[in-house]
Amino acid sequence: MLHNLNSVSETALITLKSHVVETNKQNPVIADKVAIDCFNRLQTLLPGDVCERVLNRKLPSTLTRHIALRARKYDSYARSFLEEHSDGLVVSLGCGFDTRYWRVSREAWKYIEIDLPGVIEVKKKVLGDIAAYTMLGCSILEESWINYLVALQKEHILFLAEGLFMYLPKDGVISLFKRLSASFVKSQIVFEVVNEKYTKGLFKKMIASKLSKLGTEGGTSFTCGVRDALEVESYGDNIKVVEEWSYFEDEQIEPGILYLFRHFKPLSRTQWTVKATIG
Repeated sequence: MLHNLNSVSETALITLKSHVVETNKQNPVIADKVAIDCFNRLQTLLPGDVCERVLNRKLPSTLTRHIALRARKYDSYARSFLEEHSDGLVVSLGCGFDTRYWRVSREAWKYIEIDLPGVIEVKKKVLGDIAAYTMLGCSILEESWINYLVALQKEHILFLAEGLFMYLPKDGVISLFKRLSASFVKSQIVFEVVNEKYTKGLFKKMIASKLSKLGTEGGTSFTCGVRDALEVESYGDNIKVVEEWSYFEDEQIEPGILYLFRHFKPLSRTQWTVKATIG
């Protein structure tokens, strides 16, 4: 039995279950058979209280669809990057139990996943021998993994941070961007952000309440937000925002009426994705 997940790491189980729920639909937005295998395996490895609190909890259909649409978009970013750079390396920061490696391509490709040691330990047990890529167990805020990457290559790297930065201290996120901009060139980063207002006061409590209803207390750790996407350009040298994307921009969002609000920033810029170049 594994007991290595903290409350924030447990949110990765919600993401995994969302992929499973969407895959099992008649017309899924993602097809993720490996996620189903991982989900079933975790049922036998995690403590009963975690399974009851998180894995077996019914999730809102709007949430599972949003998470699946996000995964599909990030998969698309990875495919486009690899098509542009034959030597490209994709690095997933705070990977959780994502199974992007099998969704992006049936062929082998350069991929590295990074998450806390407890998550990586569990994931390695779940995946067994099928994971033909590198997984590093450490905090994203540590220097070790950056030094590891620098020794491999310094350009043509795509960093993906899906549902991560809002859980980290803002000064730590800024320091991370500074290190990335000082260490790599001709690279990109795609990351999810939340509006700054959700990291304090009543809005922070509202998010914490919503996540607690999903079986985790991870919402209490929402500490990093931005005023707008361009703010991140000040986090380091040679960082340039080139694209923004929101769930509201996908025609398959549920409920469909939300698509009508894709240009209404008070909604579409509450939690969204930013793509930036590095160097």
